[in-house]
Amino acid sequence: MEKINKNKLTEGSVLRSLITLSVPIILASILQATYQLTDTFWVGRLGTESMAAVSISFPVIFLLVSFGAGLTMAGAILVAQYKGKGDQEAINHISGQALLMVFLVSFLLSIVGYFFSPYLIKLMGAEKVVFLSAVSYLKISFLGTTFMFIYFSFQALMRGVGNVKFPMYIVFGTVLLNLILDPLFIFGYGPIPAFGVAGAALVTVITQGLAALVGLSILFLGKRGIYININKLKFDFPLIKKMFFLGFPSSVEHSARSLGMIVMTFLVAGFGTVTIAAYGIGIRILSFIVIPSLGLSMATSTLVGQNMGAGKIDRAERVAKISAIVGFSTLTLAGVFTFIFAKEIVALFIPGEIATIQLSSMFLRIMSLSFGFIGIHQVLNGVFRGAGDTLTPMVLSIIFLWGIHLPIAYFLSKYTSLAEIGIWIAYPISNVVIAFLILIWFIKGSWKKKKITEEIKILEKIKEEVIIEEDL
Repeated sequence: MEKINKNKLTEGSVLRSLITLSVPIILASILQATYQLTDTFWVGRLGTESMAAVSISFPVIFLLVSFGAGLTMAGAILVAQYKGKGDQEAINHISGQALLMVFLVSFLLSIVGYFFSPYLIKLMGAEKVVFLSAVSYLKISFLGTTFMFIYFSFQALMRGVGNVKFPMYIVFGTVLLNLILDPLFIFGYGPIPAFGVAGAALVTVITQGLAALVGLSILFLGKRGIYININKLKFDFPLIKKMFFLGFPSSVEHSARSLGMIVMTFLVAGFGTVTIAAYGIGIRILSFIVIPSLGLSMATSTLVGQNMGAGKIDRAERVAKISAIVGFSTLTLAGVFTFIFAKEIVALFIPGEIATIQLSSMFLRIMSLSFGFIGIHQVLNGVFRGAGDTLTPMVLSIIFLWGIHLPIAYFLSKYTSLAEIGIWIAYPISNVVIAFLILIWFIKGSWKKKKITEEIKILEKIKEEVIIEEDL
């Protein structure tokens, strides 16, 4: 078995390790979020109807993104734990199989999604005035599914080995390109026609394609901690099956959140186009604000995974506690800032639309009161995933959305005089409740008993084949 170099993430200061990992992840996530925020900024210049077209498409796109992010989680978990064990052969083999798995799944989703886009938009309850724009935006977005999934896989694998800076550089380059191309394709310039709403989706697909190509090049060159030998890249179905069922709960968890957003959009759509636009802007801003907690969650998952793989359970628990404190504190500060400047933030995305600005800023202010609890929730989810327990976050997320959040939102908006404000109020209530539930489960400590690397025996065959080849 090939051993890798001394692993700094399993020793020394926990806080330093957490910062070293989380800061580049957070920066990369912020840059990635600007894809959607840039679209929102420029599409907002087309008016409320165009904004509503993008907003009503967003839950479907978020569902797609969530499924892909969840599916790639298995590769990140296994790579992190085998990094902790010091097994480079297993890391390389797992990485290749993770790439094959996401390629097949994403290609299938791309085809199905493209042809079903009109039905999905109709199902979302889009008004006639936004239907065609929403369909074109969604169709083009589906065409980029394979690029998106491949880059997600690359990013997750790099995160598993602790290499988080290089993906950040890739995202930075593609975001700059996105900033330049977005207004050109939306409004048209010279030989480039004005594609309108569809232009925003087209630019995103182009830049995601470039990111995927760069990521594949890095993996095949093998200079960043993972080497996938393209000549030996063949299907290992037992491992793919294991990875799929390890990652599937994370996909269900992320997808359940996205499905909840779709159902919420149904609910919001009943209150008119202005409310849809206000909700869409608020959710996009929220997705940007919670990035620090998501980055901490990913960093925590890597640290917990590597330390669990190295047999350092006490250190893994220390990582979890410190990360939860940092997550709560960071998101609380973000909530205070959002509460104070909500109106100004919203006005950046849809200037001059007074009614939409007022309603969306109210949404942000009400949500901001519970941002710190979102931090706790996300970070502890990362702890469970890093340990190889992807089932617990899935179950808790389903309880959160379908047992707490959606029922409260439906009741307050339909059976009280609050109307759409009832939907806004449901957010802080459900965020506080789920944070306490997940904290109780963390204290229970069952996550510390996971032995994910011991469950994967199929890698022994790979090692035997490598030994035979070396002897020959």
